[in-house]
Amino acid sequence: MDKEKIFKTKTGFCHILPDRIVLTRDGIIGNVAKMAVGNTISGILMIYGGLSIALFYFAFAGYKNGQILQSIVSWLLGAYLVYGIVNSINNSATPIIYRQKIKEISVKKGNAGLTRTRFEVLFEDEQGKIKKRLIMLPGSLSDGQGETEKAIKIMTDEKLLSSY
Repeated sequence: MDKEKIFKTKTGFCHILPDRIVLTRDGIIGNVAKMAVGNTISGILMIYGGLSIALFYFAFAGYKNGQILQSIVSWLLGAYLVYGIVNSINNSATPIIYRQKIKEISVKKGNAGLTRTRFEVLFEDEQGKIKKRLIMLPGSLSDGQGETEKAIKIMTDEKLLSSY
């Protein structure tokens, strides 16, 4: 590979280099993501945890006051947030992934208008733990289909995709 290959992501760009993958943030969305999340997701997970505790409290309080519908809705939302926390505990927001540490990269196709296509990169972090990094591709309002095809072609040409 003589030069880096670049494709757009939801919040910036993905640079495929000979020895690593580098994710950069660009524009307003990228700057907001950088301020809100940084390079870890622990802050977001703590916010979700706090919200789920509050929702479980509202569910209990609603049940005590005889407001069964409020209780059920609050409990379901709290349970959904806990489910999200459990599924995201091994996710990473690291901007640099070394190629020799990558275990697998797969493509998860999005549903038009509902979800975005994304790459799921399984890699080993500095502590030897297997982490998952999501690379979200642009949505339908920012030429998502064209950018997705370009990204998949780059990842396939670089022999990074496990199966496609």
